[in-house]
Amino acid sequence: MAKDYYNVLGISKTATDKEIKAAFRKLARKYHPDVNPGNKSAEEKFKEINQAHEVLSDPDKRQKYDQYGEQWQYADHFAGAGAPGGGQTPPNYDFSGFNFGGQGTSSNFGGEGFSDIFEQLLNRRRGGRTRRGRDLEQPVEISLEEAMSGASRLLNLQSQEACSTCNGTGQQQKAVCPTCQGVGGVSRTKQLELKIPSGVRTGSRIRMAGQGEASHGGGAPGDLYMVITVRPHPKFERLEDDLLSTISVPLVTAVLGGTVTVPTLTGRLELKIPPETQNGQVFKLAGQGLPHLGKTGRGDLRVKISAVLPTKLSPEERALFQKLQKMRSA
Repeated sequence: MAKDYYNVLGISKTATDKEIKAAFRKLARKYHPDVNPGNKSAEEKFKEINQAHEVLSDPDKRQKYDQYGEQWQYADHFAGAGAPGGGQTPPNYDFSGFNFGGQGTSSNFGGEGFSDIFEQLLNRRRGGRTRRGRDLEQPVEISLEEAMSGASRLLNLQSQEACSTCNGTGQQQKAVCPTCQGVGGVSRTKQLELKIPSGVRTGSRIRMAGQGEASHGGGAPGDLYMVITVRPHPKFERLEDDLLSTISVPLVTAVLGGTVTVPTLTGRLELKIPPETQNGQVFKLAGQGLPHLGKTGRGDLRVKISAVLPTKLSPEERALFQKLQKMRSA
């Protein structure tokens, strides 16, 4: 079944950007891996929420998604397959004779079947029979520090490439190709360097053009999509591009004020605590969060105060607290 990103976030199709952001934050807090350790179902839900937000929070992606659903990535190709020289997709395509990927008369618009229709449609319009290779996905896991600074990965991937003997046709001189045995493709191990930009989130997809499955009919290869998962961090909770951290503060410092050291993903900073700071109070360090993906600037670091009560009091300290108790109850 195709995913409805609006249903995933529990919002209407007319939701504003503010409503989308609010819905995402609410669900992200509920299903975040830090809140549900070891819960695979919550982890998958969290990835789904991130993916839906990634699309609906971007005006251009959302417009394409509203028109084409989960196949919004093909929007530019659909537009280009209209009138000669580009333009809008004609409203009355004849899909008869195309493989919809299901059994009988059923259709599967949420998976590869729809991509197959699209490829067959373009090939028919071009008057050829070649098909573009399938797009592939490869999961990549990174740390929160790597999401902050960006990273690279050397990946060894097993892939199908067009047979060089028969150029992907499966035949040589009207006989079965001896190299690929008529399949049109051969298995190869290739090494790719993946550049991961700073600011990526769980569910972000990085496209490597032409690195997907080879076409077995002489067409263009598909694309390879790297699907990012950012590992949970022991000290920081991620809320979009903001970070939330809890630090322990001695009771005396919380009452009288002082300076505490705050860890960040790039080092340490000094935070001035005003007198009578309450337990659970949150301070904002502007620009100390994660970079905005594809944009300038960074999110904020929000520091939550956890006042630590003293233990193993000396007789003098206990006497001082007793004196304070009498003064406060008078």
